[in-house]
Amino acid sequence: MTPTRPQPTRRAVLGGAALAALAVTAGAGTARATPNAAWPTEFPLPGGWLPEGIAIGGKPYAYMGSRANGAIYRTDLRTGEGKVLFAGGTGLVSVGLKVDDREGLLYVAGNTGVARIHDSRTGRLIATHQLTEATGHFINDVSLVGDRVWFTDSRAAALYAVPRGGRSGDVRALPLTGDWVQTPDVINANGIVDTPDGRGLIVVKSTPGELYHVNPRTGYAARIALVGQDTVVNGDGLWRIGRTLYVVQNRLNLISVWDLDAKVTTATLRKTITDPRFDVPTTAAQFGDRLYLVNARFTTTPTPETTYNAVAVSI
Repeated sequence: MTPTRPQPTRRAVLGGAALAALAVTAGAGTARATPNAAWPTEFPLPGGWLPEGIAIGGKPYAYMGSRANGAIYRTDLRTGEGKVLFAGGTGLVSVGLKVDDREGLLYVAGNTGVARIHDSRTGRLIATHQLTEATGHFINDVSLVGDRVWFTDSRAAALYAVPRGGRSGDVRALPLTGDWVQTPDVINANGIVDTPDGRGLIVVKSTPGELYHVNPRTGYAARIALVGQDTVVNGDGLWRIGRTLYVVQNRLNLISVWDLDAKVTTATLRKTITDPRFDVPTTAAQFGDRLYLVNARFTTTPTPETTYNAVAVSI
């Protein structure tokens, strides 16, 4: 008698679809899951979460931080199921995030002058770096470049770098010079990514909406000329693929897509991406042919029951 075979669960079906979608990343020599039509494009977060940052590494998991208490939520992109990875605590904030697959770490911009490092599997807090002792600072976003992790400060004309890999070491403060002019009482430096050659940094200045190419050795910030659109006002999170730069313009509910020239002196507008599900998206992270964004809902009065989510769009 042939044994009765159990029917596959929805999770198993989705998992099988994910395995069927495995693709080899160019130059990497390793298989990586690629989103397909079976993967969800909208993900709920706990009530009152107050998200702003999202990070995705080489595995299909999105990490989303909370401005309410610094908690971190991890969602499986294949199923949409998630859980609280780090419970947060009083006085903690999680804004920008980046995953370091090489070290198995999650770097978090902590808003109030600090940067935190967590185990990306367990959420365990590994280290805290005090980036500045002064009050009134807003550590906003983060980027991994070489052996350093760079953080922006929206209230000061400076970037900060800490050693990559959770190692102890001196915090490096890098004053911004050149074309950079700090505007008081508004959000200045916000999103940050590396340049296509990996030698420099691109920083968005939310107000009045400018892009800068920053030399990480000297701090010289050269304003990038914009072609096709005068500003990137409300520019928040940045994402770069080759010489294509994605700028999330939060309160405009759009992503502007720019072509960078070889020397990162000019950015030419290619298109904009909008979606009716956008509700003040702030930051973005890529997996396969999708960008995933969190809706911060800045224009909605927050309560403990206010709903929040993340959404995916094709690129």
